[in-house]
Amino acid sequence: MAEVEVIKASEGTVNRRRNIVGSKITFERKRIAAYVRVSTDGEEQLQSFQSQKTYYEEKISKNKEWAMVGIYADEAITGTKTAKRDGFLKMIDDCMNDLVDVVLTKSISRFSRNLVDTLQYVRLLKEKGVAVIFEKENINTLSMESEMALALLSTLAQNEVESLSANVKMGMKIKMKRGEMMGFNGCLGYASRR
Repeated sequence: MAEVEVIKASEGTVNRRRNIVGSKITFERKRIAAYVRVSTDGEEQLQSFQSQKTYYEEKISKNKEWAMVGIYADEAITGTKTAKRDGFLKMIDDCMNDLVDVVLTKSISRFSRNLVDTLQYVRLLKEKGVAVIFEKENINTLSMESEMALALLSTLAQNEVESLSANVKMGMKIKMKRGEMMGFNGCLGYASRR
């Protein structure tokens, strides 16, 4: 069986300018980061989380024009607010400190499920010259003509999470009215009658 070579992120910063050494011209690589997130810690979500990380490690390492800065991740964190998303905030901070040229992410809903946050951070990164590429929607924020498509798709992502939340709350209210227990299978101190 062949050995697997682990490719780690480049140490230090990667210069984007071309170098002329003797008669050879080399172009240095774009600094790429990926952002992955899952909103729960269920088994299926954790597998998705690991799959996303593996996908980006492979994708970035296969492109000779790219240098991996890192994979920023938030596990079991909602996408509706950025305050508790440490991986996201670290990625934004690194972008603002000129350590990242491009951020790859699976979809707008992985980046954020809040229209205001999506537009705020995309604009902030765009001003800094950092592209965000949303793969599912095929949007590169540096080359898009207008924010209209991004705003529309971000609104849909926000509405999806709001609808899901309303459905869960309604289900909980119905269970409470029926007197059903929620969150666990049995109440401590009581035996079931079978």
